[in-house]
Amino acid sequence: MREKILYEMQKNFPLTKRPFLDIANRLGLKEDEVLNIVKKEKDDGIIRQTSAIFDTKRLGYKSSLVAFEVDKDDIDKAVKILNSHPGISHNYERNHRFNIWFTLAVPPDSLLGLEKTVEILAKNSNAKDFILLPTLKLFKIAVKLDTTGVANKREKVVKKSYKDLVLSDLHKRVIALTQEDIPLTKEPFSEMVKKLDIDYDKFFNTLNELKMSGHMRRFATILNHRKAGFNANAMVVWDIDEQKAIDAGKKLASFSAVSHCYLRPKFPNWQYNIFSMVHGKTKEQTDSIVKEMEREVDFNENRYLYSSREFKKIRVKYYTDETYRWENRMIERNNL
Repeated sequence: MREKILYEMQKNFPLTKRPFLDIANRLGLKEDEVLNIVKKEKDDGIIRQTSAIFDTKRLGYKSSLVAFEVDKDDIDKAVKILNSHPGISHNYERNHRFNIWFTLAVPPDSLLGLEKTVEILAKNSNAKDFILLPTLKLFKIAVKLDTTGVANKREKVVKKSYKDLVLSDLHKRVIALTQEDIPLTKEPFSEMVKKLDIDYDKFFNTLNELKMSGHMRRFATILNHRKAGFNANAMVVWDIDEQKAIDAGKKLASFSAVSHCYLRPKFPNWQYNIFSMVHGKTKEQTDSIVKEMEREVDFNENRYLYSSREFKKIRVKYYTDETYRWENRMIERNNL
């Protein structure tokens, strides 16, 4: 039953006063049963966080996947420098010449901007080479690990249309609070509602406005992949001809084991333009899934880039001053 609870929380966490009661009702359980199981999964490190997941681009932030080539002896120093930036949410070592891979986001009014920030990080990390790989087209972003073992291997990825929304002060305050991990109580949103000095209806209506406008992707539970049993997570990169890339990206995104799928630019030192994150419990399972994917698309070459070490995995904190403080330190340190 724990597997079904974890899958439900990843897929569709209820935005209601008593969400764990709603999950219990879906699965024919009691609220306390669900909470006890969830608390144990959290204590065991399987549940990483349950919170709102926001769209960096819709919030006006600039972001990119970045790859550094760092000498083996410099990796520990580089990781310390990279992880100090509040906008770096994911940071991994992968099996390639470009061995350090991270995602970076900076606010709309960043003092340095995205490119200059990467240049400073590369210089301070002694990176021999680096590439910025911004998203040209998003095909899919939805991490739902199949803890049940019975989910469909393929899924339909629906392109969403969003309503226009000018963010008010209340929207920004709700974003600042709901990006934090919720407490595991019967009414996990109660303290947020009190801090905002609004009622539950206003709170959930505001969250739904953020969802309908695309500022919030979803509210969901994120698992620790490895502790949840998904030990073989590969970033599979594909060299696909430009005229075939869009169709290929859509096909690759339809695999349930794919959590992220993007079109990114090619460079003289980087030939791959489609990126797909594939999750499996074993390397054999992941390789098997990728073999199925290979039969679906016309590609020139691909690479399976497995993560050998996870250095950082957090949520970017929006509407905080942490990035500005980091930037001011770097401006002073680098005499900019």
